[in-house]
Amino acid sequence: MTKDKAVIQNNAGIHVRPSGVIISELGNYSGDIVLSIKDNTVELNSVMSLLTLGLMKDDEVEISVSGPDEENICTKTKELLERIYDFPPR
Repeated sequence: MTKDKAVIQNNAGIHVRPSGVIISELGNYSGDIVLSIKDNTVELNSVMSLLTLGLMKDDEVEISVSGPDEENICTKTKELLERIYDFPPR
């Protein structure tokens, strides 16, 4: 198992659009990715599971990955959570 922490950098937090990007990048991983913040823990396997954490800017999230290539997946998860998602207005 590989663990790390990420601090949310996106000004609007991790809302629906960033969640979609994150799940599309990590959704096919055959191992387990678990995110924890305060008393909430979810397995990262859907947009809804990620949204239930209610991640806001500057929140610190613990990442736990177990399975094949876990160090690279943990790093990728951290990068995706810390990315600034600057979507153009609709």
